[in-house]
Amino acid sequence: MKKCLVTGGAGFIGSHLVDRLIKEGYQVAVIDNLSTGKKENLNKKAKFYKIDIRSPKISQIIKKEKPQIVCHFAAQINARHSVDDPIFDAKINILGSLNLLEACKKAKVLKFVFASSGGEIYGDASQIPTPETYPPNPISPYGVAKLTIERYLYSYHKLFGISYLALRYGNVYGPRQNPKSEAGVVAIFTTKMLKGETPIIHGDGKQTKDYIFIEDAIEATYLSIKKNLEGALNIGTQKETSVIEIFYKLKKLTNSNVKAKYGPLPLCSFKRGCLLIEKAKKMLSWEPKHTFDVGLKKTVKWFKNQL
Repeated sequence: MKKCLVTGGAGFIGSHLVDRLIKEGYQVAVIDNLSTGKKENLNKKAKFYKIDIRSPKISQIIKKEKPQIVCHFAAQINARHSVDDPIFDAKINILGSLNLLEACKKAKVLKFVFASSGGEIYGDASQIPTPETYPPNPISPYGVAKLTIERYLYSYHKLFGISYLALRYGNVYGPRQNPKSEAGVVAIFTTKMLKGETPIIHGDGKQTKDYIFIEDAIEATYLSIKKNLEGALNIGTQKETSVIEIFYKLKKLTNSNVKAKYGPLPLCSFKRGCLLIEKAKKMLSWEPKHTFDVGLKKTVKWFKNQL
């Protein structure tokens, strides 16, 4: 039986990945400090360690668990917060990740799977949709940290033989996403509208991103681990959706009568974001099954049940 350790396994994407790995017969251990993750997201069949990835005890846990694969999904996930406090972001997303990598090196972990960010790593790209070969030029410190860890992964691969996979996700949305964070426009807008509150649309709302439903993201993630791919891989839909489109689609789905309210655009924003996914289609024989409308319906239904 393959053993896998997932950091951030009580969080949004991480908990869904844990569920899938266990379903596929993996033995899974989870590391999460529950700062944003939730205990109710944890799969009961997973072994759980409540600990921060910056802790020196991480090395002892990995040595004890002996996973062949480490999937690193624990992070400070807010790009805007990284602008306000880049040192805090770096402590978690760079130093915490390095602490984990060092532990993997000592324990001779075979493969390291990293949740990178296609939504942030390319910055204000001139090529849309953007391929993995496009020169990364992140604007936010959050994006800088993601790129930094990708560079470290290449280094550890060359120096110590750790196989790695950097999954450059688009904007993943769906059940279990945290609406209390400033990241995750679908979760934030859905929750506010269901409560009769008015969400804030930043800028003119015409800025676009590539939104991928959680089930499609997890399918691609599992296939990429199973096929032992190496290097960077975009996971998205190759389609652009604007914030204003999301607002009006959710307004209809939630039967909300709130009016659009606009606020200032964050410093780290950019006009367009969309990922080329031809590599994932070819290498994984995969493509997203959910249209944005179908994914939104499933998401709204889940949040309704929660509220």
